[in-house]
Amino acid sequence: MENYFRMNMDKRSIDAISNLGLAHIGDGVFELLCRSFLCASGGKNVGNLHKNTVAMVKATAQAAYIEKLLPHLTEEEQGYYRRGKNSHVHAVPKGATPAQYAKATGLEALFGALYLAGRTERLNELFQIIIATEEDHGI
Repeated sequence: MENYFRMNMDKRSIDAISNLGLAHIGDGVFELLCRSFLCASGGKNVGNLHKNTVAMVKATAQAAYIEKLLPHLTEEEQGYYRRGKNSHVHAVPKGATPAQYAKATGLEALFGALYLAGRTERLNELFQIIIATEEDHGI
């Protein structure tokens, strides 16, 4: 039986997934990390949890986060980021520029690839860099 909470796909299998497929799973992984962080921070009602989650997962925030992460990425990780960033999307959400949305898609593809590879420790390291920024802003 496959353990979908603890994936362990090989690189070839991950590379066979489309760029937007990686971003699809990465979107969920990133949101779960944000929700976990906010709940663990305590002292928030459900309204604030939702508002703060949305603030962290929106494309403009993700685009800013990837700028903080880029210097810390390995060559392989940069490749997954570029794959997502260079994807051809058909719609950009209101409030984000196409460039911001491309960066956000790249971040999601990176997180998706790391999750599928079972590299949860690395995901956590990268997320720690992000939340250090958030904690500076009072979220």
